[in-house]
Amino acid sequence: MGFINKLMDILFGQNTAREPVDEATSGPRVIPRDQHGISRRDISDNALKVLYRLKDAGYQAYLVGGGVRDLLLGGQPKDFDIATDAHPEQVHKLFRNSILIGRRFRLVHVRFGREIIEVATFRASHNGDNNGTEARQSESGMLTRDNVYGTVDEDAQRRDFTINAMYYNIDGFTIHDFANGAADIQSRTIRIIGEPYERYREDPVRMLRAIRFAAKLDFDIADQTGDPIDELGHLLQPIPAARMFEEILKLFLAGQGEATYELLQDYNLFRYLFPATQAAIEADQSEQQLVETFILRALRNSDERIGHGKSVTPAFLLAALLWAPLQSRVAKINNMPPLPALHQAAQDVIQEQVRSTSIPRRFSTPMKEIWDMQLRLPRRHGNRAEQLLEHKRFRAGYDFLLIREASGEDLDGLGEWWTRFQYGSDEQRLEMSKVLGKAPRPKRKRKPTNHQSDSSNQA
Repeated sequence: MGFINKLMDILFGQNTAREPVDEATSGPRVIPRDQHGISRRDISDNALKVLYRLKDAGYQAYLVGGGVRDLLLGGQPKDFDIATDAHPEQVHKLFRNSILIGRRFRLVHVRFGREIIEVATFRASHNGDNNGTEARQSESGMLTRDNVYGTVDEDAQRRDFTINAMYYNIDGFTIHDFANGAADIQSRTIRIIGEPYERYREDPVRMLRAIRFAAKLDFDIADQTGDPIDELGHLLQPIPAARMFEEILKLFLAGQGEATYELLQDYNLFRYLFPATQAAIEADQSEQQLVETFILRALRNSDERIGHGKSVTPAFLLAALLWAPLQSRVAKINNMPPLPALHQAAQDVIQEQVRSTSIPRRFSTPMKEIWDMQLRLPRRHGNRAEQLLEHKRFRAGYDFLLIREASGEDLDGLGEWWTRFQYGSDEQRLEMSKVLGKAPRPKRKRKPTNHQSDSSNQA
């Protein structure tokens, strides 16, 4: 952060107090190469290829958004996005390895193997008189179509947050800071560009993005940016379930899931992502701590795995986030054996959840298998324990079990037993199984005697 502090001293002196962002900006602050820490060596070679080809074809082209922000923070961006005055069809014509995507917001994806460089055309205000059908808004103010093209200055004012409105120009290697984003990086602040109520109504997902950036960067959300969120959270309900699912993955699988959950609760947004889970939390105050402790431990477990470079499946995370409503639903099912009751409850909970966020089958199936293992793991008599070790969901089910115990649920030492069993020798496993004895046989219902049958008929 040393170069950021130096940059702030040069641009603003020691006083970095911020005023609300003014839409009518007089132009960007241009930060020269010797006053910022971004080097072309830190930028993807493929992103540079796109930038230079656009420039050589006579177009303006900038590295923009999170890539610039993360480079200024000394990190390595996950994605490199580009903004240009070339229209999508013109970009597509320049790159044979590209595809046009989107209708609401038309983009070009330039593919280099597994890496995708996203190229967007500068957007202008959607309130112009000559926008025709290229800009549409719903009655609530949400943009349903946004393909009005403009200048780089107009594009900057259409960005969501100040820290995402910085443009790196390969022509001179300067940074064009349109909304004082560098100052907000220095003060570690998330600040929306423009009037917050209007910007959130245009795209309610910006509220989730504010939470995500605050958790990811460990920034504070400015009061003017955060205050409307509680009031406008309901605008998330009409967002397509598929888009909401993608946002959940971004929120909880970036390594800051625990901090993200706490912020979502602080701003009253979690209920719009997982309404049944929130209802389970609020249904019984005596159980609230246990439920939230379980969720936080599951998220912490995922964060630690991501921090160590290990894989994390959305199925495990979703299984944890929906565990409380599953338990509530199971408790309401009568006259059904435990396993069928679990299956019925799982179906009900998933059907309710997909009204808010879609859950692809490739995740819902292993979710149900992880839940299923919670009933199978206690049934370890005889040779069942050895068979369960070979189950494809054993490890996920075992990890889930450990989190339940760590959260305060009394499972009579089941997690410790499975820990010793899976790491024990063949002789130790055999002895542990002998101690448990044979698997108990299920009780069979006795057939009524003739006398009982007669009595029943008489009754």
